Amino acid sequence: MDETQNIPHVEPPGGPAATAPAAAPVRDLEAERKAQVRNLKIIAIGAAVLVVILALMAFLFTRSAVETTRLRDIFIIFMALESLVIGVALIILMVQLAILINLLQNEIKPILYSTNETVNTLRGTASFLSNNLTEPVIKLNEYMAGLKKLLDLLHLGH
Repeated sequence: MDETQNIPHVEPPGGPAATAPAAAPVRDLEAERKAQVRNLKIIAIGAAVLVVILALMAFLFTRSAVETTRLRDIFIIFMALESLVIGVALIILMVQLAILINLLQNEIKPILYSTNETVNTLRGTASFLSNNLTEPVIKLNEYMAGLKKLLDLLHLGH
C-alpha cells in the first residue's frame, strides 16, 4: 500500500505563473529599492536630529548663564530618570533570563533526554525487525524465486 499515490497535486497560489523564475529577480529588485529608500529616510532623520541639536546648542550659547544652568539641571534630572528606567529594565531582563535558564534546565533538558531515549529504542526496534523479520523474508523470497525458476526450467525442458 503506497500512500503517496493518493496525494493530489496542488498548484501554488497564483497558478503556474507564480513559480516562474523571472518573478524572483523582480521581487529582489523591489526589496533592494525599498531597503534603499528606508536607509535614505533613516539618514535624513538622523541629519535632521543633528541639525536640531546644533541649533539648540547655538541657541543656548547665546542665552545667559542662569538660563543655561537651569536647562542643564533639567537635563540632568531627565538623565537620572532615564537611568532609573534603564535599571528597572535591566532587572526585568535578568529575571526573565533566570526564568529562561530554569526552563531550559528543568523542562527542556528532560524532554531532550526522553526524546533521545525514544530514538534509541526505535533504532533498536528497527534493527531487531530488520535482522529477525525482513532479512529472513527476503531470503525466503530469493529461495522461492530460485525454486520457481528451477521448476520453470524443468517444466520447459519436457
